[in-house]
Amino acid sequence: MEQPEETADAPDALDTPDAPDAPEPSDTPDAEPVAPDLPAKRRRGRTVALICAAAVLGLVAGTCTGYLVQADREPTPLPPLSQPVLPQAKGEGPAPLSAAQDRRVKTEGDLRELLLDKPRGAKRTEGSDGWLDLAAYADRFEKPDVAFGELVQDRFRRAAVTGWEVGDDYSVDICLVQYRQEEAASAAEVALEGQYWPEQERHDSWPIPGTGEGRAYVLAEPETEDGYLPLYGAEAHAARGDVVMEIYVYGTKPVPKKMIMSLAERQMERL
Repeated sequence: MEQPEETADAPDALDTPDAPDAPEPSDTPDAEPVAPDLPAKRRRGRTVALICAAAVLGLVAGTCTGYLVQADREPTPLPPLSQPVLPQAKGEGPAPLSAAQDRRVKTEGDLRELLLDKPRGAKRTEGSDGWLDLAAYADRFEKPDVAFGELVQDRFRRAAVTGWEVGDDYSVDICLVQYRQEEAASAAEVALEGQYWPEQERHDSWPIPGTGEGRAYVLAEPETEDGYLPLYGAEAHAARGDVVMEIYVYGTKPVPKKMIMSLAERQMERL
């Protein structure tokens, strides 16, 4: 018995529909939400222009009005340039001062000649007769380095010194210091500074006649130290012109007021 022929080969597998491709992930970030349209801002240029134009017109109008007002007024007369002639003094002018009357002539010379003379019987103190330059005068202070700077600032010019001893009782030291006073009255200021310490200590004081603020001082109580005799003292400070006078008296006995006042008055009379 014949077998029927196979009409077609059976498929190996059922055909399935192709699955749709999965969407590829997007590399771009999510889109931002779109903001709603805002109304446009109002432009202010036109308003500013109107204000500026009004200000300019007001300024011009005010200027024109002021000009018209002034134009209708009478001109104000100016004062005359010529001044009345002042009468001049007649006769010769005053005679110039003599060398004895002109203090500047005396102090421009040798300061050593203006120092008081050593009294008779007194002994000249060694090293206290002659000129003192800036360094030598600064050495007379307790702090020479500080004094040196202050003297430079005060415009120190020169100094002359003299001194003597009266027996074993007293020693006298007189110094005239001159300053350059182009910018400040250094002499008067230095004389007042010299009065500072006597004013702080126990001193009796008196004004020196004819010197303004010059004063003389006498130590009320002596300075004492073990092994030494009591030391009494007196001093005087005054200025005239550009010269400062300094007088110091020391002794083993109290210094009389008459002594220091006489020295100060006679020395100032020579300046």
